[in-house]
Amino acid sequence: MNKKAPRSCFVPDWARDAIWYQIFPERFRNGCPASNPKLEDFTTQPVPGWKIMPWGGDWYAQQAWEKKRGDFFHSVYLRRYGGDLVGVYEKLDYLQELGVTAIYLNPVFHAPSLHKYDGSSFHHVDPAFGPDREGDLAMLAKARETEDPKTWVWTAADRFLLKLIREVHRRGMKIILDGVFNHTGRDFFAFRDLLRNGDRSRYKKWYKIKHWNADGTFDYEGWFGHAALPELARTENDLIPPVRRYIFDITRRWMDPNGDGDPSDGIDGWRLDVAFCVPHGFWKAWRRHVKRINPEAYLTAEIVTLAKDYLRGDEFDAVMNYMWLFPSVSFFSQAKKAMSAAEFRKALDHVRKAYPPEVAYVQQNLYDSHDVGRIASMFNNPELLPIENFEHYFHLSRVKQGGTFRTTKPTRAAMTSLRQAVIFQMTYPGAPMIYYGTEVGLWGANDPCDRQPMLWDDVRHQPETHTPRGKTRARPRAPDKNLFAFYRQAIALRREHAVLRRGTLSWVKHDHPRVLIYERRGEGERIRVALNAADEPVTVAVPFAGANAWTGKACPRGEQVIPPRSWLIVRKQEADA
Repeated sequence: MNKKAPRSCFVPDWARDAIWYQIFPERFRNGCPASNPKLEDFTTQPVPGWKIMPWGGDWYAQQAWEKKRGDFFHSVYLRRYGGDLVGVYEKLDYLQELGVTAIYLNPVFHAPSLHKYDGSSFHHVDPAFGPDREGDLAMLAKARETEDPKTWVWTAADRFLLKLIREVHRRGMKIILDGVFNHTGRDFFAFRDLLRNGDRSRYKKWYKIKHWNADGTFDYEGWFGHAALPELARTENDLIPPVRRYIFDITRRWMDPNGDGDPSDGIDGWRLDVAFCVPHGFWKAWRRHVKRINPEAYLTAEIVTLAKDYLRGDEFDAVMNYMWLFPSVSFFSQAKKAMSAAEFRKALDHVRKAYPPEVAYVQQNLYDSHDVGRIASMFNNPELLPIENFEHYFHLSRVKQGGTFRTTKPTRAAMTSLRQAVIFQMTYPGAPMIYYGTEVGLWGANDPCDRQPMLWDDVRHQPETHTPRGKTRARPRAPDKNLFAFYRQAIALRREHAVLRRGTLSWVKHDHPRVLIYERRGEGERIRVALNAADEPVTVAVPFAGANAWTGKACPRGEQVIPPRSWLIVRKQEADA
């Protein structure tokens, strides 16, 4: 990395200092039970006995109505726990106590699924996420809305999102939404009109229609073949004009809600779903639109490979940094084939040098998300590592198709690996992102098990007595307060020392293949981080006297011994180079 942090750049400056927290709204907190979703919100099929799930229930244990449908995987996607934006609002104190400064919400727009990636519209928040589900549904039924923003109403859920934004900003925090602009759901207003009116629909060009049938029905492209996710129509290098115009309009709606030219009442940016599926021409034009509304808006994309073509300054500011995740998990794992420090450095350099220098400081460095297994569980399955690529990582932790992935409570060894990995996350260039619940020990396999209800102190959580394959010995489930305190301390370390957020990086080699050492310099500080991922103590050289930034004790110059699976962080004041 350059000796000096970049001074002129295209990324928003505040994003360098961000501590991200990703929230999957349906599973974070039920703040308004009166607005809980009902069965008719997401299916027309009868499900006798269906009811909202108990928040603290044993995840793999089935309710009576579920058992009638077959095994766990035949009912889990019909589950609803009632998480909403009211619950997010209630827990802002919790997030600030943790040290979070920026929130990323998985989709909040009206949609039938629990994940909301199958939008029914992009200009309304899902009624079940707000304080008045029934009132909102009645309002929407009466409204005569089209794609024209002049016809759009503001529901209670819409207004509650604006309230949440105001409160987030009052606390000095940022918030971004998930934008799904490649496809919609079949309940999307334009697709519903298409189903109803066929080739006479005003929206007949909005989708990728493959063939019109004689009876008025049609065949269409679904995202990766999923019929539930019809893809929006596009030209060679853009979305078609009416679709593009609609997306531009909803972008302005949420970034400048009152339309007065002041974006302070709107969201601070977007995370873009399956961005690699949408033409570059659209993203370039959309970025210009976003930056005209708010020049400091942050744009991050879901791209799971190297994103050279997207991070040149004319599309996105960052990506969800899976290319950082893969080698990081492979190094800190206690697998027999764990990555060496030399291999780790090479992998990290390859990713960092692929982009303009300023991008490294705002990448969302994550260990888990709604699309991969929980990091504690990944470390609990070391024999499956190292990782080759996203597809490999995605499938190795799925239990729906069987396999040997352990879904039970992670061992002490796995949690030791997690703690060391977190130290790296908080001291390496890039903006750390925490997936809800990881900070209190939430574990689980990939989808749907990475979307379990958040662990809360005021909820009675049943012990885990089931797995996907049957019963197991009871294991307690409760928030891990010690892990929370650890995360809080690690985040505070990063927030206290600007050099960890904005300083340069240089590697320091060590003879041991499982010892990683690096220095961060700038902002009037010098910090040396040494991580011992070996199972035996190692001795490292500290070239200057300073303070142990983790313990607060003095650290003399000279040789220091680092215990197995531990770390040393030494800092001293110095003038900027």
